[in-house]
Amino acid sequence: MNGSGYVVISREVLPDIFTKVLEVKRLLACGEEKSSAAACKKVGVSRSAYYKYRDSVFTYEEKMTQKVITLFVVLKDEPGILSGILSEFHRCGANVLTLNQSIPVDGAAAVTITLRLNPPNDDASFYRPMLLKIDGVVDARLLSGE
Repeated sequence: MNGSGYVVISREVLPDIFTKVLEVKRLLACGEEKSSAAACKKVGVSRSAYYKYRDSVFTYEEKMTQKVITLFVVLKDEPGILSGILSEFHRCGANVLTLNQSIPVDGAAAVTITLRLNPPNDDASFYRPMLLKIDGVVDARLLSGE
C-alpha cells in the first residue's frame, strides 16, 4: 500500500481503546480534566495505553477536514475595527487560531490572522472580499490556504 499512512475506519468497528484515547484527548483539550492521569481514570484507560496511541489517533474532522488560511490585513488605526473583523469571522463560523498585530504606523496597522474555516463559509476566496467591505479595512490579502 502506498499513500500517507492514514486510513478512515468507522468508530463502530474500532477497538474500545482508540475511542477512549480520543475521549481523553477531548477532556484534556476542553479543560474538563487537568491531567492525563485524571482523564484516563475518568475514561477507564491506562495512562500507558493513552501515551502509546495519543499521537496516532485523531478524529476525521481533526485531521482531514480542516481548512486553514492565513490573511494579511491593513487596518486604519481607529477603535473597534479589529473587533468588528473578529465579530465577522465569528458570524461566518471561522475560528481564529492566531492573530498578530503590529504597532500602528502612519495611521495604519498590519494584522496577520490565521483561521480555521468551517462550513458553510469554508471557501478561502470568500474572506478577502468580505474583509474589504468592512469600514476601516485598507487592504486584505490571502497569504496561504488550503
